[in-house]
Amino acid sequence: MKRKPFFYDITLRDGNQALKKPWSIKEKEIVFNKLVELGVNGIEVGFPSASDMDFEACQKLANIAPDNIVISALARSVKSDIKTAIDAIKTATIPRVHVFLALSPFHMKHVLNKEPHEAKQIAIDAVKFAKEEILKVNKNGQVQFSVEHFGDCEENIDFVIETLKEIVKAGADVINLPNTVERYRIKPLVDMVNKVYEALPKEITIAVHHHNDLGMSTASTVESFYAGATQLECSLNGLGERAGNTNMYEVAIALYNSDVELDLNLEKIYETALVIAQMSNITIHEKAPLIGSDALAHRSGIHQDGAIKTKDMKKGAYRAIDPSIIGRKEDERIGFTSQSGKTAVFEIITRAGYPISIEEAIRLTPIIKKEAETTGEVPVEKIVEIYFKNLLEVKGAFEFLSFTLVEADTFELRFNYKDKYFDVKGYGNGPVDACLNALSKAGFKRKLSGYEQIAVDAQDFGAGASAISTIHLMGKNGQDIIGRACDKNTARANVKAIFNAMNLVYN
Repeated sequence: MKRKPFFYDITLRDGNQALKKPWSIKEKEIVFNKLVELGVNGIEVGFPSASDMDFEACQKLANIAPDNIVISALARSVKSDIKTAIDAIKTATIPRVHVFLALSPFHMKHVLNKEPHEAKQIAIDAVKFAKEEILKVNKNGQVQFSVEHFGDCEENIDFVIETLKEIVKAGADVINLPNTVERYRIKPLVDMVNKVYEALPKEITIAVHHHNDLGMSTASTVESFYAGATQLECSLNGLGERAGNTNMYEVAIALYNSDVELDLNLEKIYETALVIAQMSNITIHEKAPLIGSDALAHRSGIHQDGAIKTKDMKKGAYRAIDPSIIGRKEDERIGFTSQSGKTAVFEIITRAGYPISIEEAIRLTPIIKKEAETTGEVPVEKIVEIYFKNLLEVKGAFEFLSFTLVEADTFELRFNYKDKYFDVKGYGNGPVDACLNALSKAGFKRKLSGYEQIAVDAQDFGAGASAISTIHLMGKNGQDIIGRACDKNTARANVKAIFNAMNLVYN
């Protein structure tokens, strides 16, 4: 779609008014600057008639606003409100006064106590006055009119459209269609948005402003865009009255994934979300889309398998986006629970920096699952501990005692096999060959099929640890048997790995 959405942020007005402790002027300036960094097209900076501080904040933000951002202030359909709003933001390059009035049958009757024709005239007069006044102080001045409770206007939609036609003639540049309280399913609302879009002149911008009472505001906002709404009113972290307003991040990514061109700097999303969570004192829910701590977590074995197999692809099997798009640096997280499997074990150990084969992961899986059945999700540290205990310290018939250099290429190996003690000299080109030679002399001949050693961080393994050795021996039926061990002495690490492998062979 060639038409670009106009992201109009309402965090400083709708979001702020819903906080238990509304922001100070300085705090509002911090949020404002975050919005500028994010690249929003318009910012509703507040409701100047609400308080002196709100007026001062709106005035301050209008003074520092970039030339390309629309700066809006809210006003009731009352002349004094409109004048105050204009006075607060008139220094902005593109100021907009945002006037609203409910036109739903329920609200006109039970809240406004007005007949429809009275409400219609109030709205028309307010817009006309707002347009005249704002153009007196700024040639770029705009007027936005909101049909409060538009979502409740299905039964009188024809009356609303006729009223809006008159409001456009009175000078409105933007017509906003809020779902002020989310009560019903999405499609009828989106159809109403489209009906208004089709009825009004195409130079008029259609906006939507949806609340999230039933958890559908993202979907209704996205679909409203495709129904003709260009201005999408959203808030950071979904802040707003009751269950909040439409979450800007979710709408942006849904459109991005649908190949819609955006002006937003998407890579700023995650950082912005963290800042707003801290400033609002509202924690990001772990299951919050895109930004929650669990948004990249996989615990089901089936999901983990797909996530790991597609982790380096642009499209992941079980993720909505590449997290780097929103500035989130960590990869998908694999969490091990009783629902997880071998793929999770393999990935967790590999990401922790330790060698493991899929066969070894299979061996460890039931052990870690047993732990998970008792404790829930098993921490990475515990999984690594199980890895060490079961792969690097294999118990069995062989007990390694010592391995010492006697002279060049000659080593003395001491070990127990079951209840029998062995003290054997082995010869060879290095510790691995000499150890296997000594074992062969003792009657335990095994063929080496592979060997590798990696350096490790002593901080992770305890004082002195410096290497993990991996030994591949041929099993009794020709299978590959892997033994691993760690030690501060590389020669001892090799020998201990051989003995771990021997215990696997003879077990």
